[in-house]
Amino acid sequence: MSIKRILTITSLAIVGVFALIAIFTSWYTVDQSEQAVVITFGKAEDPILESGLHFKLPWPMQKVEILSKETFSLQFGYKQSPDGEIVSFDNETKMITGDENIVLTDLVVQWKISDPKKYLFNAEAPQTILHDATSASIRSIIGSSLIDEALTSGKADIEAQTRDLLASLIEKYDIGISILGVKLQDVELPNAEVRSAFTAVTDARETKNTKTNEAEKYKNQRESEAIGEISAIDSRAEGQRTARIEQAQGEVAVFDKLYAEYKSNQEITRQRLVIETLESVLPNAQIYIMNDSGETVKYLPLQQPTQAPPVTTEKGDGN
Repeated sequence: MSIKRILTITSLAIVGVFALIAIFTSWYTVDQSEQAVVITFGKAEDPILESGLHFKLPWPMQKVEILSKETFSLQFGYKQSPDGEIVSFDNETKMITGDENIVLTDLVVQWKISDPKKYLFNAEAPQTILHDATSASIRSIIGSSLIDEALTSGKADIEAQTRDLLASLIEKYDIGISILGVKLQDVELPNAEVRSAFTAVTDARETKNTKTNEAEKYKNQRESEAIGEISAIDSRAEGQRTARIEQAQGEVAVFDKLYAEYKSNQEITRQRLVIETLESVLPNAQIYIMNDSGETVKYLPLQQPTQAPPVTTEKGDGN
């Protein structure tokens, strides 16, 4: 075989290789859950968000980076294996609260790629930056919180504050990532003895709150009863007041009538009043009316005679 023929075959082979490369690198597909960035001689173009088949210049003139549009989850402080096993990293999650207590805090950050160009070129390892920013954010918030807040009712506030702080840090870093949410997975004390002591304190606090609520309920009940009793007393007093007023008005009417009779027959009325007064003051006394000469005057009704005891008759024996 001549040298010329060898060179021809070699040239054709090289051309064929380049042709195959051009054919297989001149097109790409984008799924509905993906976005693409075409890079021309190292310069990134605007992202392609439309799904389907797309064409480009062959490699190495242009290349394509395919990125997902879905939401990612950053697991901070633990990692879950494909078989469901959870591995914790206590050194990463150990933090100091504002009242100088140690807690273990792990969480999940929901994030997505908001700017593919910045995600690809503004940072060498954007996910590492996100992880470090997450650590800085949660440690800052836990460091300004009390242990009671971190372990009980303050978790929602800690999540919100961590999300806001992390979002502001990522925005400053400008790495094409947006934070969607932060969820605390677990906040606990570092060992069983401390957990037991804190549980005892929590139980005591709950018992105190329960007793306080019961006392407040009893207080409100007694106050309601006292208000009811006061209302009943006021009602009775008002009734007695009205009755006394009506009684007094009736007595005044009787007195006015009696006074009118007294005006017309003063002497007779005077004697009648004296007799009635004596009868009311001395109900069992016998009253004798005497004239000016000292003799007793008969009056009606006469004194009722004393009833004689019944007489019993003894029966003889028949002899």
